[in-house]
Amino acid sequence: MAQEATSPAKARHYGPSFQQLLLLAFLLIAGLLGTSALRTLFTLEALMTESQASAAQAAALNVAAQTLNQRGQALERAARQSLVLGDAQLRQSFDDMAADARRLVQQLEDAGLPPEQARQWRSHMDTVHELLRAPPGLSLEHERSVADEFVALDNLHAAISQAVQELNARKSSELDAMVQASREAVTHQLLGAIVLALVLALSLGVWLARPFKRLERAIRRLGENQLERPVAITGPADVRRVGQQLEWLRLRLLELDADKARFLRHVSHELKTPLAALREGVALLQDGVTGELTEGQKEVAQILHQNTLVLQSEIEALLRFNAAAFEARQLQRRETELIGLLEDLVESQRLQWQARQLRVEVSGERTTLQLDPEKIASAVGNLLSNAIRFSPEQGTVRLAVSRAPGAVLIDVSDQGPGVAPADKAHVFEPFFRGERQPENAVRGTGIGLSIVQEYIHAHGGRVHLLGEAPHSFFRIELPDAS
Repeated sequence: MAQEATSPAKARHYGPSFQQLLLLAFLLIAGLLGTSALRTLFTLEALMTESQASAAQAAALNVAAQTLNQRGQALERAARQSLVLGDAQLRQSFDDMAADARRLVQQLEDAGLPPEQARQWRSHMDTVHELLRAPPGLSLEHERSVADEFVALDNLHAAISQAVQELNARKSSELDAMVQASREAVTHQLLGAIVLALVLALSLGVWLARPFKRLERAIRRLGENQLERPVAITGPADVRRVGQQLEWLRLRLLELDADKARFLRHVSHELKTPLAALREGVALLQDGVTGELTEGQKEVAQILHQNTLVLQSEIEALLRFNAAAFEARQLQRRETELIGLLEDLVESQRLQWQARQLRVEVSGERTTLQLDPEKIASAVGNLLSNAIRFSPEQGTVRLAVSRAPGAVLIDVSDQGPGVAPADKAHVFEPFFRGERQPENAVRGTGIGLSIVQEYIHAHGGRVHLLGEAPHSFFRIELPDAS
């Protein structure tokens, strides 16, 4: 709130606003058209009024659609927390935000949003309200249903945003048609003045478009969770105010990311203590300390033992992922030769690939980069381990280093079945396990590729899956300043 209160005051020192610059442009054009007929002046005035009204309405609709999308995330968090915790204050917060969201939907519907989308949104929200009124005993069961409803709402929010954009585009087209008709009416009287006005408008448009491109890049970085770089937008005062709000959003996202990390650490550690007690109790039962077990009791004890091991593995995976996200922000860069690094990795996993009778090949030119060798080794090591795990016996795993303009590429490929098409969009999500798993292998935790992505993004690079199964492979792109 403090940021929002101080931003307008700061903007007064930045010079003219975007609206003021537009007004100046219109004044200059009016000077060029000073000798024109009264009819031309009235026509331009009407067009300016219509343009401002259309722009204001379009901006209001975009803000409403964006606010609705943002409220969806807050609504989901409040709903699920109130359902699990049974907290009346959280429930009241959800009800307040839901009422505000309903007003936004009504505003959009009044402005031309398709009624079917508004009806679907209200239907999903009514379903969420019904689930939240469930008895306490059904809270955990209904929590998954609430999550599904908000997934549907997220998709619907995207459709609503698209519908708002189409509505604004249609109104913009109508306004363009009006401008064209008026232009044709006065062409013979103002031909020379119009040519000068168009040149001026083009120059001004190019100049004013630059800060908006910067805003677009800043929003894209926020959307891609690249939060390290501050948002600094130059230009008219109101554009700078938007930049300040984006910077506030960036800082808020950083805080939320830190809160998430602290929460994961706390929950993981809190779970380990009762889990240890549970494992000890199961071990005592299996050892017969409390008395000889029947065959049925032994089977139940074995099931408990196996599930405590699985739960311990999941908790340790959560701790490893959280640690990796923290360590990714603390790089220790130094000159590192990539081919040598890859050869060392292959040697360190020799027992694994020899056990499966695999061939592992390292190829490419010798390349030196400034990077954190331990974290890059961990990232490539995860990809290599996956390739070994999914490769058929006597297959070949290849690690190749190559160059591209401004980047160094590391490709890791194998002869396994590849990633299923339905899994491609999710392979880097934490704890995601694809449908194609190797036979007779321990099921993975699903965090390896997430850690790869954390470490590569920390270096300013990216990792992605290329090609189609069964010929898909992972590629790491690292920036090359040389």
